Amino acid sequence: MLIDALQCGHFDRQVFEELKAGGYACVTPTLGFWEGAIESLDALGHWRHMARECSDLMLIARATDDIREAQRSGRIAVVLGYQNSNLFDNRIAFVELFAELGVRVVQLTYNNQNELGSSCYEEVDSGLARFGREVIRAMNRVGMVVDLSHVGDRTSLEAIQWSQKPVAITHANAASLFAHTRNKSDAVLHALRDNGGVIGCVAYRNITPQAACDTVDGWCEMVARTVDLIGIDHVGIGTDYSHNMQPRDYDWMRKGRWTRTVQYGAGSAASPGPARKPEWLLKAGQLHVVADGLSRAGFNQEESHKILGGNWLRLYQEVFG
Repeated sequence: MLIDALQCGHFDRQVFEELKAGGYACVTPTLGFWEGAIESLDALGHWRHMARECSDLMLIARATDDIREAQRSGRIAVVLGYQNSNLFDNRIAFVELFAELGVRVVQLTYNNQNELGSSCYEEVDSGLARFGREVIRAMNRVGMVVDLSHVGDRTSLEAIQWSQKPVAITHANAASLFAHTRNKSDAVLHALRDNGGVIGCVAYRNITPQAACDTVDGWCEMVARTVDLIGIDHVGIGTDYSHNMQPRDYDWMRKGRWTRTVQYGAGSAASPGPARKPEWLLKAGQLHVVADGLSRAGFNQEESHKILGGNWLRLYQEVFG
């Protein structure tokens, strides 16, 4: 069961055909970065329409039984997610409303501090706000995964401590394996492990070791070192693969409405544009090669199953049933 906990960009029928041919069971697309409630509802409307148009290829998963049903019927399960909490529009009641509409994963912050807490790019991480605590408990109650991928270290640690259910880092790597502000400290990863959470190792070049971009064996070796850090039950896949992206999409991701200045996101002045895809993952449908790579890295069949999707399925079961 191949589960990718984070992709982004513009999905269409061709993308789903590629994912199906590549052996995917489940993927979480990014429905929004900076959008408020109305725009987020528009995104949900778009995805519901796409689910009807592509019902032979995909279905929207509200529970783990839907993921299993998608696999049985040869379709892709889609777990709907957002990379920011702006969809709640500062209203605690909206957490439940969006959950009822099928949203199952929400990142507390994107690249800026917001009403819930701090992002990984702030110079000072002020920690989890009171509203952040309220939102996390509401997400726990309604069955929504708390995602800490772009969240600052202090805010992440406090969120993990506060959450009553396992949390996720859907797309990041260990900072001890590749030093970058977007990657996660050992302290955060150990807390994630103790909480029962899962990290999805990324294949996004700007925050991934060169060797892990060059070959699938290099990437699987990075996964193995992550398992050494936090254990086999807490590591999965979250490639951060992007589909059909245009320059305006990168501008929106990096700048939103909050600035007119140049922003590089996880890139830099030396690498300002879109990051090149890893040499072994030029197309999303090639992700299935990870299975053999994990075997060559020394993982047995049961361990590989956990990394490929079993750990995400366990977390989803615990959070949204």
